Amino acid sequence: MDSRDFPYLTQLLTQIARAEGLQRKFQDAHKTLDRVEKAMLKAEADDKTRVRYLLERGRVFNSSGKRDEARPLFLQALDLAVKSEDDFNAVDAAHMMAIVEPTEKQSEWNLKALDIAENSADEKARKWKGSLYNNLGWTYFEQKQYEESLLMFEKAVEFREKEGDPNKIMIAKWCVAKSLRMMDHTEEALEMQRSLFEQYQAAGKKSGYVYEEIAECLTVMGQEQDALGWFAAAYEELSKDPRLANEQDRLNRLKELGKVGRPETPGS
Repeated sequence: MDSRDFPYLTQLLTQIARAEGLQRKFQDAHKTLDRVEKAMLKAEADDKTRVRYLLERGRVFNSSGKRDEARPLFLQALDLAVKSEDDFNAVDAAHMMAIVEPTEKQSEWNLKALDIAENSADEKARKWKGSLYNNLGWTYFEQKQYEESLLMFEKAVEFREKEGDPNKIMIAKWCVAKSLRMMDHTEEALEMQRSLFEQYQAAGKKSGYVYEEIAECLTVMGQEQDALGWFAAAYEELSKDPRLANEQDRLNRLKELGKVGRPETPGS
């Protein structure tokens, strides 16, 4: 291997390992990373290569349910990335620490990641801000700190609007509306979700998450009959969503409240 190609080829292998991990081919991913580790022993690896190796090895452990083995790798990656002023990977490492830590420590790590991103001169590192606002919003949401979650979700909307990706903007607005519902601003939440429904329809798309929230808002407002069709439509869409495979109680509730048998989309 030409020494000039070494960083490129080893970093490419780390990304192959990442793809294998996402496909849940954990043994293959570890084997690929073993190749990187051997190459780094033979030749002097640059800091970025070492950081990428640590991150991806940690991710494979985390994805395969071995958080305790992932945590020290993410800490090493963060330490090395900060020392080498590699802001993009430092943010990645801090955000991965938030994922492997218990709920009460997640906001601390996400805030650390956000601090690096907000103060970075690296445009790629600053692009992390949208995801981090969203992650912090959900951490606060899960802790029932709805005012804090709303603030973060509103920041996410502002950031996504500057980016200009319509899909990401709609997702960010959905999070704002859900927080508003939890804070008992039901009418405002419903208005936002109805607007999102129209935007998705105009784009030729369906969002079971929007249907679900419209149904929840109508139920809170005592309009159970109107909510029926929305619950049914939410069930039809979300029961096909692999991300909800472990949320059978949620799906059963939608099915029951929607009296499924009339799953046509409201407003269609």
